[in-house]
Amino acid sequence: MRRIALFAAVLGASAALALGSTTAAVAGTVAVTADKLVDVASGKEVDRPQVIIVDGRITQVGKQGDAVPAGATRVDLPGVTLLPGLIDMHTHLTSSPLFSGYNALLFTDSFWSVISATHARLTLEAGFTTVRNVGSRRYDDVGLRQAIDGGFVAGPRIVTATYAIGSTGGHCDSTFFPPSMDQKSPAVIDGPEAGRKMVRQLHKYGAQVIKICATGGVFSHGDTPGAQQLTLEEIKAIVEEAHLTGLKVAAHAHGASGIKAAILGGVDTIEHASLVDDEGIRLAVQKGAYFGMDIYNTDYTQAEGKKNGVLEDNLQKDRDIALIQRQNYQKALKAGVKMIFSSDAGIYPHGANARQFATMVTWGATPLQAIQSATVTAARALGQPGDVGQVKVGAFGDLVGVKGDPLKDVTVLEHPVFVMKGGEAVKRP
Repeated sequence: MRRIALFAAVLGASAALALGSTTAAVAGTVAVTADKLVDVASGKEVDRPQVIIVDGRITQVGKQGDAVPAGATRVDLPGVTLLPGLIDMHTHLTSSPLFSGYNALLFTDSFWSVISATHARLTLEAGFTTVRNVGSRRYDDVGLRQAIDGGFVAGPRIVTATYAIGSTGGHCDSTFFPPSMDQKSPAVIDGPEAGRKMVRQLHKYGAQVIKICATGGVFSHGDTPGAQQLTLEEIKAIVEEAHLTGLKVAAHAHGASGIKAAILGGVDTIEHASLVDDEGIRLAVQKGAYFGMDIYNTDYTQAEGKKNGVLEDNLQKDRDIALIQRQNYQKALKAGVKMIFSSDAGIYPHGANARQFATMVTWGATPLQAIQSATVTAARALGQPGDVGQVKVGAFGDLVGVKGDPLKDVTVLEHPVFVMKGGEAVKRP
């Protein structure tokens, strides 16, 4: 009994410490000043801003010289331009590009959850205070989110998808092994009712967004990126069930027919959209679907993929669609498709997410449009416009500071000098 009592006391003390660290991360009043603040909704810059954050939320956005609450901690950032914390809508924090293909089998299952803590910290320090993790095995992303929310490790706010739902033999199944090994993804479905059931199961175990694989992929085996792998009926059933539960749906979709089926099925965001045709672009505008096109990562894959273990057929698929995807990004942007920032980090190194901004500008986006894709537009796609994506009263105290003018040179976003999440500075000059 004494051992039980001691164990209970230790648990109680640990819980108190955990709660204390969580509370400390958001408690108190902070006054942040800088040279400029980018209003990402309007594209205007505010000179000599002052942002007041109380208990993790913004309570005032004004000018230097305005009254500061008594006892506030001051954070003065001369020479710095502030923006809201950035949002990456497509990450894989529990994956690493350094161990691709069969090289990943060199590690035990728990290895990936351990290194994900480092990936989360790197992502946060890079200025991304909110991410969607669209695909993870063993519910590792849920555990990572819980550890971050509990104050045990540093990282962004994570919207978790858990397993991606796919068809038997499709991109989101396990396709690299012979029949004797009997490998199968736990989230494989065949038929509309199986799709409904899988949504309920994933939600039960921590999914906050549903990810589906509507087409083949680049880094799977035995399929082509353009091939449709879920029927319209299956997609509709999954989306209907997810929306009933209040969850949004993201669709991995490279091929034109799968993109159109996903949009007609009510999917909220189309990931990759590499081979979209004119009809698909028109449908996206008409239905209000968002495109998250990862147009940077092929640069890394082609340079480093072979060394990291990516198989040649995967590298060839990547080469085949890279230019087409970038050209289609340009077409979709001009047509008025709503673009969200989706890097697919995990295919390239975590913490380098912001490298995609320059590629977006090269292929037709203005710097403001690129920034908006990772702020106000992403926040709307998440369904959280009041919480993230802008520096405004009521939003989380998430700030990023850079040297230089991001409205003229987006590459300054690759090297933030200041990052704050929920009123707590995690990186400063």
